[in-house]
Amino acid sequence: MNALVAISVGNSRTQIGRFSDLRGDLDASESIPNGEMETVLERIAHHFHEVEGSDAVVVMASVNRSFSDPLRARAEGKLDIEIGVVGEDIMPAVATRLDPDAATGVDRLLCAAAAFARLKQACVVIDAGTAITVDFVDGEGTFHGGAIAPGAAMQLRALHEHTDALPDVAFEPPPNEPFGRNTREAMLHGVFHGIRGLAQRLIERYADAQGAFPMVVVTGGDAQLIFEHEDFVDRMVPDLLLLGIASSVAAAGVDEPATDD
Repeated sequence: MNALVAISVGNSRTQIGRFSDLRGDLDASESIPNGEMETVLERIAHHFHEVEGSDAVVVMASVNRSFSDPLRARAEGKLDIEIGVVGEDIMPAVATRLDPDAATGVDRLLCAAAAFARLKQACVVIDAGTAITVDFVDGEGTFHGGAIAPGAAMQLRALHEHTDALPDVAFEPPPNEPFGRNTREAMLHGVFHGIRGLAQRLIERYADAQGAFPMVVVTGGDAQLIFEHEDFVDRMVPDLLLLGIASSVAAAGVDEPATDD
């Protein structure tokens, strides 16, 4: 089976994952800030050359075309291959029940595909990154959509930028006590517990809709900071989106890497 280099371009970071076999586990992964284009290119090349002898394919998913389009062009030139794009060359391996004109981000669909491929049951998928998404997949593997909210850093930045007195605060979990004893702590409490409360309330609504509590899978850059030790979380999977790319490539039956020849 093909090896795969999976690339996920987010709003602020790019994840790169390497699979020596699409039916196997992720061999290696890393996350790099989008501001470091040269480093991203170097690491893509590194992972490609690690599996180049086994008919590797390279596939990219993106929610940030302003970064991924030039990255793809430069990477194709560097590697002398064509890079497949999720949503164009390969579709996310998940059925949907959405409005006909819905333009759902491939990141949400890929995370849903990966979660259902592993659990084979209804689940809620929470992605805690630049934005917070809380989505529902039913027991047949159909993606129903969900909710989108600002992520932790975005909320804190908005509080600072749209007020005169609130400081610029970097996100971290607040002190483990009920009250914020100063402005900074109060902001952290509001954002941290607000996100957890949002997720819990949505999970309850989804459970009411399907008549049972689904399993909850959490991923994203802030997942550990926000949801560690949270009782309603069943699985924490940092590389869920990369796994979704792999399962979608496998479902598409890609046999050979595209070349310029």
